[in-house]
Amino acid sequence: MFPNEYTWIFAVGIVASISDAFGIGANDVANSFASSVSSGSLTLAQACLIAIFTEFLGALLLGSSTSETIKGGILSVERFVAQPELLMMGMLCALIGSASWVIFASKKGMPVSTTHSIVGAIIGVGIAAFGGGAIQWGYSGVAKIITSWFVSPVASGIITSIIYLPTRYFILDHPNSLERGIKAIPIYFFITSLISAFYLIYKGAPGTDAAKMSVGTIIGISFGVAAGVTAFSWFFFAKWLRRKVVGKENISWYHIFVIHFIKHRPALPPPPPAPLIEEVSSELEGGCDIDGKLSVSVKDASKIGDADSPADEEEETNKSRLVKLLHNAKYYALRGIRKDVRNLDNKKLASVHEAAKKFDDDTEYLFSFLQIITACLASFAHGSNDVANAAGPIASIYDIWRYARVDISGTAPVPTWILAMLGVSIDLGLITFGYHVMRKLGNGVTYLSPSRGFAAELGTSLTVLTASKIGLPVSTTHCITGAITAIGLCNGSFRALNWKMLAWCFMSWIFTLPIAGLISGLLFAFAINAPVSFI
Repeated sequence: MFPNEYTWIFAVGIVASISDAFGIGANDVANSFASSVSSGSLTLAQACLIAIFTEFLGALLLGSSTSETIKGGILSVERFVAQPELLMMGMLCALIGSASWVIFASKKGMPVSTTHSIVGAIIGVGIAAFGGGAIQWGYSGVAKIITSWFVSPVASGIITSIIYLPTRYFILDHPNSLERGIKAIPIYFFITSLISAFYLIYKGAPGTDAAKMSVGTIIGISFGVAAGVTAFSWFFFAKWLRRKVVGKENISWYHIFVIHFIKHRPALPPPPPAPLIEEVSSELEGGCDIDGKLSVSVKDASKIGDADSPADEEEETNKSRLVKLLHNAKYYALRGIRKDVRNLDNKKLASVHEAAKKFDDDTEYLFSFLQIITACLASFAHGSNDVANAAGPIASIYDIWRYARVDISGTAPVPTWILAMLGVSIDLGLITFGYHVMRKLGNGVTYLSPSRGFAAELGTSLTVLTASKIGLPVSTTHCITGAITAIGLCNGSFRALNWKMLAWCFMSWIFTLPIAGLISGLLFAFAINAPVSFI
């Protein structure tokens, strides 16, 4: 092989990596924000807007400058040294296999691990190329992944329960829950900021010098950040909450920073009754579409007087076509963020939601801010860490294409343009396709409120941190599913969980490795054994 040979594999690999990153956004990022949206702390549009910045900036600024050539060391890269083009084709097939399964699973609303998907795809390539003996089947490879199917949800569920149950019994169940909640908010801010800062530095900054810091240094920085956030919440945020939530004063979020200098304001007036759209529409011609009928009325008014010339009519027709084209483009671009993913009016889930105890709305509102913080930082860390699932294979293809050799160190440099390209693809996946997973995973499993969602997200972050430190195999997707399941059990009844949905989730985890591996393995076998070889 010579440098810049097999350019077509590199070109197709770019498309495949974009598709894989699209699937990561539609599945991994979607399940990260599912509890925030389902609880009502964020709207779907707000979650997508936040993720656009956190995921992209996390991938671009903190994403690792190097990536494993073969994810998880599941297959020795030295087997490809003699024929680098085989590794190029293998990584291309792995990307196609992973992207195909993750996008399909996202369409069906199944939360799957994108890390396990790319590993399964590489296993398929390894078996097709060298046989089953080339794969690491022991605990250092496949067995560790299988273990994570059980360790991740159980560990996350236990930690989430430890966070949520004291909150429920000491605050939410108390007759004066709002007053207790406001007093406890600084404590919750301390815990949340401490864990979030540690998670971001320890897990979410592989491309910076923070990755080289000792654990003691990271703990010290995290405590410093937590102390500053706690002081701010005690002197400013708690005061703002007391006036906003208890006093119902007409103040906005930006008043938090100057709350001590703002005089007392009257309470917010009740919202006026919504106008009847039917009555307004009936006054227009035809009465079914306000914008459309107004434009028709203006058009009719323009016809008063002399008739338009043929040239004017043609110009008007062209304008109408352009407006229609722009309208359709806007509709399809924003279609994914206009979906109802909370499932509160779903009759099939009514019995599940009714089995969960409901708490005071104002008290629940206190936890919305905490949940938004955990969601943002988890998303930022996710963008920097999990972008490697799509970046590793395409970086390997690019490196071999440029230098016509396999780096036996098992790593490949990741250019900035790849991180930026995949960061954008992750965002597009969430915006256009993420609602499928959010709709299934959030209130589709159990009833979620801000306090419940906050506990689930914080429990997931803490589980991933602890497990990473002690060497237990965990998946973020599996952890958030286990956390939401634990919340359902803490709701007080087995009927508060959608067991059918949970079974569907678990089956999708089991299917991930074999299906992604089967797709990539068949593609690779076809490519290298065809009468006219593709390489």
